[in-house]
Amino acid sequence: MKSNSQRLNNITGQIEGVKKMMAQGKDCLQVLTQLKAVKSAVGSLMDSLVEEQFDTCLSSLKNEDKKLLIKIKKYVKSN
Repeated sequence: MKSNSQRLNNITGQIEGVKKMMAQGKDCLQVLTQLKAVKSAVGSLMDSLVEEQFDTCLSSLKNEDKKLLIKIKKYVKSN
């Protein structure tokens, strides 16, 4: 399983690749495909962070903030 640091490095590499593709005038569909991959990778990182940090974050919050964080977790999981 990838660490969050590895995920960030992969995302950085993907974004650099997209920049090169755009600078080289690559086909729009190829660029969009890579951007979709970046979006998916960012989503995976968000999911991982929410899972790993949720309990820690939750314990330090006030009740109204806890409710908001729970809603955010549900949103992230559903998207």
